[in-house]
Amino acid sequence: MSQTVDRALSILPLLAEGPADLGQVADRLGVHKSTALRLLRTLHEHGLVHRQSDQRYRLGARLFALAQEAVENLDVREIAHPHLVALNEKCGHTVHLAVYEEHEVLYIDKVESRYPVRMYSRIGKPVAITVAAVAKLLLADRPEAERRTLAERLDYPLYTARSTPNAPAFLRELEKVREQGWATDLGGHEESINCVGAPIRGADGRVVAAMSVSAPNVVVTAEELLTLLPLVRRTAEVISRDYSGNPPTKEASSR
Repeated sequence: MSQTVDRALSILPLLAEGPADLGQVADRLGVHKSTALRLLRTLHEHGLVHRQSDQRYRLGARLFALAQEAVENLDVREIAHPHLVALNEKCGHTVHLAVYEEHEVLYIDKVESRYPVRMYSRIGKPVAITVAAVAKLLLADRPEAERRTLAERLDYPLYTARSTPNAPAFLRELEKVREQGWATDLGGHEESINCVGAPIRGADGRVVAAMSVSAPNVVVTAEELLTLLPLVRRTAEVISRDYSGNPPTKEASSR
């Protein structure tokens, strides 16, 4: 039975490449045409493949409906939380998870620092969008035209001497974050608080959330916090894998 299921599932990525006829399916699976036909009929009955008028098969509408429903029901906070806790246990610092909604970046989860000096941040509270690492990660992934429109609409409060001063500077920072795949806030919102963050991606590669580790200077310096960047990025990659359902890469699994 397991071999039958494996063969049936192997048909789906083949058809994702484009419509294929019975012979092509049989050749790819390495089975007789009668076996391939039986598998295709079963998938067709469940709406997962569709038989065209030219006798070729393509992916069925039911498959896309199931995928959309699955995405809509995913809770990135629920998936990410145990990984955020594990990261907090390793480094001891405050860990945040944020998403972009209705032109705001909001914290949706937080794991408190184990140190006595703690950050004033709350779940559900908007972040300082022009300086926060999580905001840079979420906005850097938006299309260029949207980034420019957003940058021109924002105010640029000078929280500290390191705050982003204007739209051109913000756009340059977003482009940098987009290229390097991670972000920082080194005293941009509060002079004494530093932060490093990484993106969480869905199955399509788009950024669906961002996570960060933050700590005050009295606990660790900015340079010391930056040494945690590989750990933060690995955590984000694991969350992305769990969220998207993609299997781990050889590189990730060997870490």
